[in-house]
Amino acid sequence: MQLEEFLEASARNRPDQTALICGDRRWSYAEIEGQCNRLAHALLAKGVARGDRVAVYLENSFEAVAAIFAILKAGAVFLVINPTTKAEKLSYILNNCRAAALITHDQKLASVQGIFQETPHLKLLVAAGREGPAPVGNAVPTVSLEGILREFADRVEAPPKRCIDIDLAALVYTSGSTGNPKGVMLTHLNMVSAATSITTYLENTDADIILNVLPLSFDYGLYQVLMAFKFGGTVVLERSFTYPHAVVEKLIKEKVTGLPVVPTILAILLQMDLSKNDFPSLRYITNTGAALPVPFIRRLRGLFPKVKIYSMYGLTECKRVSYLPPDQIDLRPTSVGKGMPNEEIYIVDEQGRRVGPGAVGELVVRGSNVMKGYWELPQETEKMLKPDPLPGEKVLYTGDLFRMDEEGWFYFVGRKDDIIKTRGEKVSPKEVENILYGLEGVAEAAVIGIPDDILGQAVKAVVTLKPGAGLTPKDVQRYCSQHLEDFMVPKVVEIRDLLPKTSTGKIAKKELS
Repeated sequence: MQLEEFLEASARNRPDQTALICGDRRWSYAEIEGQCNRLAHALLAKGVARGDRVAVYLENSFEAVAAIFAILKAGAVFLVINPTTKAEKLSYILNNCRAAALITHDQKLASVQGIFQETPHLKLLVAAGREGPAPVGNAVPTVSLEGILREFADRVEAPPKRCIDIDLAALVYTSGSTGNPKGVMLTHLNMVSAATSITTYLENTDADIILNVLPLSFDYGLYQVLMAFKFGGTVVLERSFTYPHAVVEKLIKEKVTGLPVVPTILAILLQMDLSKNDFPSLRYITNTGAALPVPFIRRLRGLFPKVKIYSMYGLTECKRVSYLPPDQIDLRPTSVGKGMPNEEIYIVDEQGRRVGPGAVGELVVRGSNVMKGYWELPQETEKMLKPDPLPGEKVLYTGDLFRMDEEGWFYFVGRKDDIIKTRGEKVSPKEVENILYGLEGVAEAAVIGIPDDILGQAVKAVVTLKPGAGLTPKDVQRYCSQHLEDFMVPKVVEIRDLLPKTSTGKIAKKELS
């Protein structure tokens, strides 16, 4: 099965059902299917071939959803890039995967126009919201999204299938140990398997209405759309959680049944007086990205005594690993549960031997949801995908330390590497350090993660200054906000005279927290 068949089956079985709500607009499955087919034919006509990578650089919107499924229908591979990504990183990602096309908005296109002289593989730009022809002299041919949908208005049937389930469906870029993001390669089989397992334990039906405020560049947000289209439900797609009161109103107005969150969103919600509102339709709340603090769980249970709360754990390389059944949330609130359906998880020691209850070791995941590897990074792939005792198999070594109790419930202990997980996103210290070193006046820089009750971890930067530099912590944060996505900007900046060093001259990061 291919991922785009989620949409096709729902459009065939329930064509008039509302599939997507964005702002005041509503789209049925039949309408989305027709638009995606037109865009798929347009991409093919403009030269996009099977297996080509096509980037989506858009805010949460109908256009973003349509682009994802149209790319799949064209037999290509989609990647969704965070809309706050700056030009330098955008350029790196486009060149790294040798993207053939980029779908974005005209306003965003203007802000990154300068990078296209350095993207030789890019052969097409599709701009939503464009009025009139592209400016003369564009480095890459540019077309209007609205224009090509009109041009291919009569192509309402899906293009012939070009892929099978082991073909790549998506690249999801995540921070790497070198500071550059690395592309997680996910096949149709990986993503269909993950979506099937998750919707099984969430007990989703076509009556479910999901409110999604998470960006589609975040796999947790992306899967809300994929899964809803699989079971034929409805997605209420918001651009962000910037206006929480408006989101709560939408929650009530649209009779939302499912609410995916991360702890930062819950922290804001729990500061509001929700007792004034009634949420009779809300069936479940899910959390992943960072551990849900026990006080949050207790407050949620008090506010929503009839709502099922799913505490989950996962990573981009396999989407989801485990979930805690709602009937266990009061009994073992610090657990992330057991492996999800159609998956095996276990803990190993440093020699790769399975360990029993009480022992701390690295969590290993076995299942059809495990990634194919990292895009053109064989050494990085080998560190994560290692031979299983069963012949011919490879399993995912997560790099995370866990323990298991006598009843088989799993508990997260800590991360083996220094990647910072904040707000459900992964942050590479090296990537932030690279930016800090570009700030005039910074002599040395080190970035670490520090515990934070809401974020899971907060990004902390420790810097020394060159003689005569008068930088303040606010100056450093302001500079970072100009060059990094918002979740990567250090929450804490400390300026020191000297940084501690190891005997080999390396910065001793363990002494910085």
